[in-house]
Amino acid sequence: NQSVHRFGLSEAELRDVLSLDNDVLAEVYQSRLPPSHTLIRFPPLLWARLRHELGDHLVERWENGITVLGFSLRQFSMVVKKRYLSVELRVQMHTVLSEYFSGQWSQGRLKPILLPSLMTQLNANRKVPSQPLWLAEGAANLRKLHELPYHLLHAGKWEELRHSLLGCLDWLYCKTLSCGVDSVIQDLSLCADAMDCQEIQLIRDCFLLLKPTVDFIDGNIDLSLLVTEIIARLQALAHAYPAVIGRLCSQCQDWCAACADPVLVPRSSFIQAPGGPLRATLSGFTKGVRAVDVCCERNVLIAGSEDGGLIVWDLKHLEVVHTLVGHAGAVECVKLIDKGVHCVSAGRDGCIRKWSVCSGKQLYCIQAAVSVQSQTSQLLHVLECRAVLLSSTHSQVKVWNVDTGDFLYEVDVQVESLAFGVMGQEMAIVSRDGQLWLHDPITGLQKSHNHLTSTKELTVASVLSLTKHGRLVIASQESSVILVSVTGILADVELPAPASFMCTSEDEKTLFAGCESALAVLHVKPNSVHRTQDLQHDALVLSAVQFSHGNKVITGSVDQIIRVWGLTTGQLLDSISGMASPVTFVSVYNTTIISASGSSTLLKLWQLDYDPKHKSQACIPANCPRVVISKDGNTVHFVKEEDRTKVFTWSCSEGMSSGSMEVSSEVCCMELAQQKRLLFCGLRTGTILIYPLAFAPETLCLPPPESLPEVRSMAISPREDRMAVSYVDAVCLFEITARDSFPCVEGPFESYSLSLLHSPVSAMALLPDCRLLYGTLGGEVAVYDFKSAMAAELDHHGAAITCVTLSNWDTHALVGSEDCVQKLWSLSPLLLDHTMEYKVVKGFYFEGVTCAAFSVNDKYVFTGSRDKTIKVWDVASGSLLYIQYVYAAVIKITPFKDGFVAISQLGSFIREGFRCPDALTQGYNPLRNFRAHYRVTSREKTLDTPHTFLKGDYNPAQFNFMSLLKAKQSSSSNTCVLL
Repeated sequence: NQSVHRFGLSEAELRDVLSLDNDVLAEVYQSRLPPSHTLIRFPPLLWARLRHELGDHLVERWENGITVLGFSLRQFSMVVKKRYLSVELRVQMHTVLSEYFSGQWSQGRLKPILLPSLMTQLNANRKVPSQPLWLAEGAANLRKLHELPYHLLHAGKWEELRHSLLGCLDWLYCKTLSCGVDSVIQDLSLCADAMDCQEIQLIRDCFLLLKPTVDFIDGNIDLSLLVTEIIARLQALAHAYPAVIGRLCSQCQDWCAACADPVLVPRSSFIQAPGGPLRATLSGFTKGVRAVDVCCERNVLIAGSEDGGLIVWDLKHLEVVHTLVGHAGAVECVKLIDKGVHCVSAGRDGCIRKWSVCSGKQLYCIQAAVSVQSQTSQLLHVLECRAVLLSSTHSQVKVWNVDTGDFLYEVDVQVESLAFGVMGQEMAIVSRDGQLWLHDPITGLQKSHNHLTSTKELTVASVLSLTKHGRLVIASQESSVILVSVTGILADVELPAPASFMCTSEDEKTLFAGCESALAVLHVKPNSVHRTQDLQHDALVLSAVQFSHGNKVITGSVDQIIRVWGLTTGQLLDSISGMASPVTFVSVYNTTIISASGSSTLLKLWQLDYDPKHKSQACIPANCPRVVISKDGNTVHFVKEEDRTKVFTWSCSEGMSSGSMEVSSEVCCMELAQQKRLLFCGLRTGTILIYPLAFAPETLCLPPPESLPEVRSMAISPREDRMAVSYVDAVCLFEITARDSFPCVEGPFESYSLSLLHSPVSAMALLPDCRLLYGTLGGEVAVYDFKSAMAAELDHHGAAITCVTLSNWDTHALVGSEDCVQKLWSLSPLLLDHTMEYKVVKGFYFEGVTCAAFSVNDKYVFTGSRDKTIKVWDVASGSLLYIQYVYAAVIKITPFKDGFVAISQLGSFIREGFRCPDALTQGYNPLRNFRAHYRVTSREKTLDTPHTFLKGDYNPAQFNFMSLLKAKQSSSSNTCVLL
């Protein structure tokens, strides 16, 4: 038994396991009867004798909170395995161990045994302990969690393993909480490799994808978070894989139905699904990623961040190898050298540091080696064949010994804005005006100085070294690339736009240049360059890399999309969204794309060979600036970022685009009259186009005022009989009527002039009684009554107002802004009910509300925030009820049945239901999965003066809520419930 364990067995466990082994007991009672026919155990004296005879061959060690026994020598263990453990016997022992850790024969259950001394079978109690998943509240059975999957797998009990453990929500949650998500992934990987089960592989990939979220909260995962992740990722696969994934999703749905706390229940898959493009997410930084390098030979990835840290990952096992701390400023450049054994980094603190990738130790630090305000395209270059390190500061290039960090020499050309590289065996320095210096990299002696002359003016933007050709490629601001040799210019090729970056294929036969929204592909020969094709994108191209297998090129762009192109045909083969930030870096490791962004703390790994049926289909393109959703949640109208003069329509039920409408100018705002089915588009020219969706393709038009001002915002009254339109200098009131059953918009009948000092209106809501509640870019909140022509400023936020949302029954309005404050107003009379403040304690997140919607019954308000969460607030008390992380900011939300439908910044369609009990459980804390504070300030309903009974920032997780409620309930029935 000691030779087939996973992490060792304690002495008590060994005695129990021996008592369950029928072969061992048959040997013990071969010639005599056991003391009792109803209770059979391995004799204690025999165990004492066995322990004594093994003597020094057994050693004790600490494992999972208990003392376990193991063989002292590895050779002794190998001999025991070879002599006594045949394949059949090994399976038999794993079977016994699996029965023990599953508790199959505990609690008085009788296990049959046939002893040689008896002719009949005995059913005897073995007196072994039960093995519950939880030993007590908060105390998991760690021995069972660690040992049972291993023994079930090797005993061949795969169905029990699949359904009772790996496909069981209780097991997965208990192990994730108690042992960590890495331990769960290890079990799933072990079983997926041995069983060749795609469902287990998909569950493993699901946990790989949710791992960064669990790591961010230090592993203290709540079951609601795990349930949300599983449903939102696996629900779409449940029908195709009913045996394990389908049952697991059903368990999650059952848990949500029985949950005693508030919970958002996903009705659709809206997070990246396993088996699709996204393979893993690497986290660890607190600010954006600025520099990345990869060594495929050693399976090493290193990245540097704005926060000054560097992290080394093992790409084979997706594990952090080292965290390198030393830079006091942002890491601007990092390079792996010596085949991935070492790396050098340059930071905004002016230092160059060399690190050992193996040990994680800093080998040396060179102070003031690079310019902190350097405008050059690169800060350092390593010439490994000559063992020198080059760096630039202002008009100088400094050279160091890359092995020791010793200073060798410096070259001062008395010219600012230098770019440098390597041409053959020489160090090349290029100035902005096209001067070229060649120096010996060892001695620093100048070999030549030329002024590159071209047929047109030359302003150098960046330089790329072609080491295999012994050439330089210069990108000019005059939209060209120039091939340069020692003798001068060899070729000058025109580009569609100035190149913002350049890179080459591994063999340096293909050159890629990012030219605004196009990637220019050029064929390179030793003495010539030819532009072969331009790959047109929808947005600015930021990065590119060639994938040699299949002759493809991968690009990243500012629209947050990774594209895969065929180099031979120039055809777009695939588009991958989900980066959620502009893709400033892409690289390839085997068949995996590595992407990073200076605006994101995360690096993401994408599979090139994924199964297309597992790809999560976005509802609309990412980063759409204008979106509206129909009341039934089935139709989405949107405007693309790259083409704001066309309105597209997406049918969610059909999963496809259902048409588009041409617009004469850029769409600045959109509104949808749900009952009358009228789509309003406000244009930059001041025109408003109205599309009667029931009478397509008819179009109505409201001409612009004489000054042709831009339409900034629109609001439709709840009865859909009026519409307010905010221009640059005025707000006008129109009436929505019908003539011969055809919709008609008339007016303006009323107008409210805005002063020159008035901040532009950013959001507004039109009340049934013709009052206009609006907010401005300056943070002001005001109300204007069109009937009495009276205006009054109500409040002031610290940032621009992003939404003014009216409740379904016209009793409340929520005003949200770009800061951490949102306010809930009562409309009859117009009084501030609650001020809700939510602030992230620490993290790379933006605060502020992007959109909001009241539930159908007006009991709750749902808000989408820039911190990529959806929050649920109680309208009556202002209390925060629930927070859900959805991996992207929500840009539009609308109520639907018992919850809402929403569109995220990534274009995902989110459909969720909200369940909330009538009374909250004692100690319920909505912030249990988040590092944040929130505060609610409410007015006393019997008074008009606002008050707050808690002042200052606080963490509700540390607050005694029930004592607070009891104390306040005794003094007043109108209290603010804080959760």
